[in-house]
Amino acid sequence: MPLISEEPQIPESAQGPRVTPAAGRTTPTPRPVPGPRSAATPRPGRPGPGPARPAPPAQRAHPAPAAPAPARPKPADNPSTPQIQLIPAPVAGALDAAEEAVDLLLESGRAPGDILVLTTGEQHPWAAHELSFGEAAYWAQHDAGDDVFFADVSAADRAGARPVVVVAVNGDADPTVARTLPIARDRAGALLIVCGDPQTINSALGAGV
Repeated sequence: MPLISEEPQIPESAQGPRVTPAAGRTTPTPRPVPGPRSAATPRPGRPGPGPARPAPPAQRAHPAPAAPAPARPKPADNPSTPQIQLIPAPVAGALDAAEEAVDLLLESGRAPGDILVLTTGEQHPWAAHELSFGEAAYWAQHDAGDDVFFADVSAADRAGARPVVVVAVNGDADPTVARTLPIARDRAGALLIVCGDPQTINSALGAGV
């Protein structure tokens, strides 16, 4: 359809009451039409086709997530009984298995500060290195809680609770393991991973794994 360059004639009835201009003023042109109007541009004085309207539906969508509120009782189902996971490993390979478990936890999105690693035998190299700077600096890192913390089982009583505790049973002293695992279970908020000989671990936890 050819475009008409002239202004469309607007019926007097649509123009509203005519106002006589004051002396010295030019009469404003009623409702100029600049040209073809895109569908997205609303007409003056009228609501647009929809760009401004999506907001209310979006706001209504927010109350809907309130339904998942019943999911909050889940923590009550897990008061102080963390999930226990056993990773079979020989005494000599328990530390390596624990490190692999930590890597998997980090890759899955677990925050480093959520993880505490305890060893029943030889200390983890990181712990030995950090302790060389003094216990104050070593435990300051534990208290900061922003990274994986490695500690000897003898320090399990001093270590605070974390969502995940990984125990490397890299020492074959059954009494030590028997004392460590219950403490580690108390420290674990959600998950306890034990790497070592299944028979030793099961007997230490009273076959509860």
